[in-house]
Amino acid sequence: MVRSKAPSKKQQKKGIDFKKIKRKLGRKLPPPKNATNTEIKSKAIVLPEQSVATNKEGLAVSKKGLTLKELLQQTSHHNAKVRRDALMGIKDLILNHPAELRLHRYAVIEKLRERISDDDKVVREALYQLFKSKIFPGCAEDNQGLFISLMMTYIFNAMTNLAIDIRLMAFKFFDLVVQYYPPCFSLYAEKVLQSYEDILRTNQFYLEDKGKLKSTLSGLVRCLSLLPSKKPESEKNISGDRIIHAFEPDAPTENAGFSVIIKKLKELVLVLINCFQDFIPLLNSMPQLDAQSFDCILSILQSIDIAVRFFIYGIHEEAPKSKSHQGTWDQALSSGLSKKLLGVFPLYPKHHLSVKEDDRYFILNIVITKIFLHLREWICPSANVFEKFLEFIENALLGKIYSSTRSGKATWENHVPSLLPFIPKLESEVTTGWQSRLLESFTQTFKHCNPESSLKLACLSMIAEMLLPGGDVHYTEASDTVILDYQTIWIRELPLLLILLGDKRPSSSQVVLHLLLRLGQFAGSNSFLVWEYENTQFALSEFYSTCQEGNIYYGPFLRLPRDSQELSICCLYYFSNLSALLLKSIASCCLCPELEPFVLFRIIEVLHAAYKAGHIQIADHISFFMTLLSRFKVIPENIYPVRESDLKVSNHGTFKSLTSMVCSCLSQMGDSSVVFQILQKATLDLILLKPPLDNACAMLRLLIMLDSKPTRLSEQSIIALSNFLPGYLMDVVHCIPEDDARTWRYYLLPCFFLFDRSNKLLKLVLYVIGSFLTDSSLLLASHTSTQYATDSLSQINATVSLLLLMYKDVKVQKIISLYRTEIGSILQSIASLQV
Repeated sequence: MVRSKAPSKKQQKKGIDFKKIKRKLGRKLPPPKNATNTEIKSKAIVLPEQSVATNKEGLAVSKKGLTLKELLQQTSHHNAKVRRDALMGIKDLILNHPAELRLHRYAVIEKLRERISDDDKVVREALYQLFKSKIFPGCAEDNQGLFISLMMTYIFNAMTNLAIDIRLMAFKFFDLVVQYYPPCFSLYAEKVLQSYEDILRTNQFYLEDKGKLKSTLSGLVRCLSLLPSKKPESEKNISGDRIIHAFEPDAPTENAGFSVIIKKLKELVLVLINCFQDFIPLLNSMPQLDAQSFDCILSILQSIDIAVRFFIYGIHEEAPKSKSHQGTWDQALSSGLSKKLLGVFPLYPKHHLSVKEDDRYFILNIVITKIFLHLREWICPSANVFEKFLEFIENALLGKIYSSTRSGKATWENHVPSLLPFIPKLESEVTTGWQSRLLESFTQTFKHCNPESSLKLACLSMIAEMLLPGGDVHYTEASDTVILDYQTIWIRELPLLLILLGDKRPSSSQVVLHLLLRLGQFAGSNSFLVWEYENTQFALSEFYSTCQEGNIYYGPFLRLPRDSQELSICCLYYFSNLSALLLKSIASCCLCPELEPFVLFRIIEVLHAAYKAGHIQIADHISFFMTLLSRFKVIPENIYPVRESDLKVSNHGTFKSLTSMVCSCLSQMGDSSVVFQILQKATLDLILLKPPLDNACAMLRLLIMLDSKPTRLSEQSIIALSNFLPGYLMDVVHCIPEDDARTWRYYLLPCFFLFDRSNKLLKLVLYVIGSFLTDSSLLLASHTSTQYATDSLSQINATVSLLLLMYKDVKVQKIISLYRTEIGSILQSIASLQV
């Protein structure tokens, strides 16, 4: 049997004094039930515009209402976004309130310079843009020395920062400083070069971040370009680089700072050569040369080129103190350049070239060639290496290397000029065969490049160096025979180029004219130059003016600036036999109303000086002057302008000065009696053609200037004048008011002089005037004035006025008293007409 369970006993409930609460670790204990609440609650009382600290009325604030002081304080905030917003706020405030920067510029710079080494990339970039766009331009006229000193300590600290990005940004800041204050580089050259050397040794970012390397190298190129360098004279004329004051060519090279810079720069060049060497495997492995890699390699090569020119400059400066130049050249540097740089020339890709790559490799090879040509006399290259570079120069000049696209043509015209300064020295030192090849390629470049391009100007500069004496190049007899044909081509191209340029590029025209002037000045010492310079005047006539089918077409001369006109006028003096064709072309320009009076008088001055030197025939010279006096168009044709518009455009004064100048020149040509005999018939022939009053007066003045008392006029000339002068006198009296004694005296005085020197002429003139009054037609054929009186009353008034004016002149009054019969006849005719 199963034993039954015993009945369970109920547990009795026991009383609990304290309940134990289980609590989790880390939870805050609740306050005890008997705890006293000490919390105090209150509400703030808002009183707007009551605080003195927040009152900004009249202060310059940003868009967010912050003052400049508050914004500067926020630039040190621990939050990068706040710092960036503060910089943007400063930029906005300066834009709207420029005076704030002028008043607090030093405080602003002193505070903002702390952000150059900021940990945040966005903040550094915002700071850079703020300095570039606002602060530097706004402080350009201030004391830049103090301004720069505030910046440089923080820039150098950033250059030594452990973070590579901060170091690279420091170089951008220094590049910006150099752009606005170039002397900064001279003050800190040693530290800067050392910093560039340190950063370029850190080559882990060469292939990873070429954009940063490009920015750093471009700044290095800008700094090195401030160093002095030994350049040919022609290259100095082409480039316009600014050289810092501390490194001007006359600065002493023996000072300690200069020698330290040379030492640092040599170390830097070795680093740059290694950088270039690091890119060579990349060029061979890349399918194409990208833009960033190209820019980096180009900047490296440009830096080396500038440094090499600086070294050579230093060697030339030390030349008077040292007998040997080779001892001053660093052999380690020479070896590195020869093996690692020049040894890989020419650069060419392993893969197919695109158009852009073709041009890029062409540019790189151009720079390497320049480095070689600078170093040639110091590294003594082998004949094979030298010929390799000569072939490249020849092909580059002939345009066989660059792409045939428009961009390739532009690349060729922009970079080939850098090779041209070496041509004069090269062609004088190479063999005859290479001399002919180089001159031919140079001539083809000169003839076929764009007339308005910088390449054309560079060619002109080289032509001047190879044509004119005084340069460093001296040709042997053998080389003279080779270069002679090419010199002929160059000289004959100059007038054609001048006409082709027209007035589109005055600066280029001025270069051509200056070269022509120098050719003329030196032609006297070289029979070849004399002959070729003389031949240019026939082509130059088109430069002044041409006449086709009776129409005159003005050349570029009239439209060029005055300084170019002056050069072209001076060129005329040096022609040993100025042709009649060229004089005719110049005379047409002189008659143009658009020609400035100063230029007109300058032409006459130079041509008369050329005549005195025996460069112009007397007949051509006189013909030139007579053309000016007889064909000059006076505006307005009326002697006495009655409209205000006529007064504004009047050139009466110019023509009077021209007449005086021509008379003065003719009086200096020799014996006045001989000159008078030459001029007499030509002048009278022109007068009888009845020119306008001003031109007739000018030629009458010319006659009396060369004439004497008694007159030298022939009988035939007196009769011819007696038929002309009455009409001339009546026209003058008709056109000039009676109260303008000065004007009528100017026009009547030549006639009075003629009357004083020839009584017969006066008698004939009075007879002709009397015959006019007795003529039944009562018409006097006026040859000038369109307002000449056609009725009897006007004719009578003119005659009476003329007689009264003649009686006012003392000398004429004495003479006219001898011809009372003729005067009485005239008065009787007047009386009969009034009946």
